[in-house]
Amino acid sequence: VFDRNVQFADGSHLEQSDGTSWMGMFSLNLMRIALELARENPVYENIATKFFEHFLAIAAAMNNLGGKGIGLWDEEEEFYYDVLHTPGGRYLPLRVHSLVGLMPLLAVETIEPELLDAAPGFKERLEWYLTNRPDLASLVSRWQVPGTGARRLVALTRGHRMKCLLRRMLDPEEFLSPYGVRSLSKYHKDHPYVLTVRGENKVVNYEPAESQTGIFGGNSNWRGPVWLPINYLLIESLQKFHYYYGDDFKVECPTGSGQFMTLMQIANELSNRMIRLWLRDDEGKRPFAGASGGVLDNLRDEQRYWFHEYFHADTGAGLGAPHQTGWTGLVAKLILQQGDFGTIIKRDPFSDL
Repeated sequence: VFDRNVQFADGSHLEQSDGTSWMGMFSLNLMRIALELARENPVYENIATKFFEHFLAIAAAMNNLGGKGIGLWDEEEEFYYDVLHTPGGRYLPLRVHSLVGLMPLLAVETIEPELLDAAPGFKERLEWYLTNRPDLASLVSRWQVPGTGARRLVALTRGHRMKCLLRRMLDPEEFLSPYGVRSLSKYHKDHPYVLTVRGENKVVNYEPAESQTGIFGGNSNWRGPVWLPINYLLIESLQKFHYYYGDDFKVECPTGSGQFMTLMQIANELSNRMIRLWLRDDEGKRPFAGASGGVLDNLRDEQRYWFHEYFHADTGAGLGAPHQTGWTGLVAKLILQQGDFGTIIKRDPFSDL
C-alpha cells in the first residue's frame, strides 16, 4: 500500500508482518546453527539461548503491539496483516491478502531430543521458559512420537492459525497458482484493496505479470507473480511442520477440493508446480518461455533454459531478469528432492530437462 522506504510525514509507522517474521526466522536459523556448533564447543549454548529468547520476544511482540494487546493476527479474517500505527494511538490493519500474511509460516524449527541432550545449558533454559513463562510456553511444544522421543517445535504459527493460513494459501481463487504460490491473492483481481489517505486513494490490484504502475520503481514481485525463493522457503517450512506433526495431520489441498493431504504431500505438490515451469505441456511448450517475445526459437533453443526473476502467476511465463540462478536456480534442489521421494509428479523431470 505504501512505499515502506519512505517515512510518513505525520510520524505514522508500519508494524510489518513480513519484516517481523523474517527476524523470527533469522533468530531460529541462528539458534539452530549455534546448537550444531555447540556439539563441538559448549560456548555456543549461550548463543543459542540468546537467539531463542530473541525469537520469543519477537513472537510476543507480534501479539502485543506497543503493549496494547493488539497483534498482527486478525481474528476476524484469520490472517496476518501489516498494521499502520498513527501518532494518535490508532492501529489500522492493512487488509491486503499478500505474502506479508504468509511469512509467519517461515519461522519454524524442530529440535531433536538428542540435540537438546547435547546442549544441557540450552535445554535447562528452554525448560525454564516452559515452567515459568506460560505466556510464552505455548510457542514451544512437545509431542511424543513412538520411537523418536520428545521432538520440539518452535514456530510463530502452529495448529489453528497455521491451518487458517494454509486454507488461503492453497485456494486457487487466492494464492495457489498452477505454478506455485502467488505473491498477491487473486482475490484482489475483483476486489482491489483501497485505502483513502488525505483524500487520495491507495489501491492494490492483483497483477500476475509485470507491474502496471511505476510506483516503488515498478517492482512487481509483491503484486501477484510467482516468486521462486519465497515458494522454496514455504516448501521447506511445510517439510519442517510435517516432521513434527506427522502423517496424521492433514489439510485440504486444493482448498474446496475435498482432497486432504499431509503437509509433506502438499510440499511435494508445490514443488511439482514449480518444476512444471520448465516442463513441456501437452502442446510441447515450456511455460517459462511464454513471455520471451519470440526470442526463443523452438528448434535453435530447444535445450535452452532461462531462470527468470519471477513468473506470470496464471500462465507461468518467465518475467524480469532471465539469469536469476541465484534464487530461481533453487528449482534444482526441488527436482533433486522429488527424484528422491516425490510421488505426485507425472513425468520424470530429469529426462525432460
